[in-house]
Amino acid sequence: MTRNPDRLVLFTDAVVAIAVTLLILPLVEVVTEVAKAQSEANNGQAADPFAVIQENQPAILSFLLSFVVIGRFWLVHHGVFEHVKAYNGMLVRLNMLWLLCIVVLPFPTEIIGQFTSDTFSAAFYSGTLVVLAATQTALTLLVHGHKELEADDNPVTDREIVGSIAFLGCAVAAFLLALVPGVRLYGLLALIPSGWIAKLVSSQRERRTPSVA
Repeated sequence: MTRNPDRLVLFTDAVVAIAVTLLILPLVEVVTEVAKAQSEANNGQAADPFAVIQENQPAILSFLLSFVVIGRFWLVHHGVFEHVKAYNGMLVRLNMLWLLCIVVLPFPTEIIGQFTSDTFSAAFYSGTLVVLAATQTALTLLVHGHKELEADDNPVTDREIVGSIAFLGCAVAAFLLALVPGVRLYGLLALIPSGWIAKLVSSQRERRTPSVA
């Protein structure tokens, strides 16, 4: 029986879309609550919409952060499944774990947006990214070189593997930095060099690989 991965991909895309939607819902609720509170405080006068944005900057920034994070993971996941010709039980389980992390992400997003940034909230958010990155890497490595899963005419590239491992390493560094007092979410800046590291390592590997005449 052919196990076409299209249905799994469609299910994954739907769950990711729901998770992205969940990110914005708390901000929508905040607008209604703040407008009502300001109207009551001002004896029915119109509320100031700019004040809503100004008073909820942390929540807005956390929404934008997680939107970018989910978007980045979805793009990488999409790239991995372009190499998949069929699925097995292990691939499905890893994909479900990946989806679990995606669905959980709005929770730490809401925490860092509504509460004062501290070591716990930063570590919680960064730790979620570590598990997500580890699952992403496991998916990539599972497909790579697997006779039943990997498309014969479109194999996983070494650059994709290096990129996934580099991002995982940077995510671990971000988590460890988040545990340092005073660093908090600034530790997420450690994620920025992941692309440069992957490009550098891949370039060195290509130089060491002898060309075939």
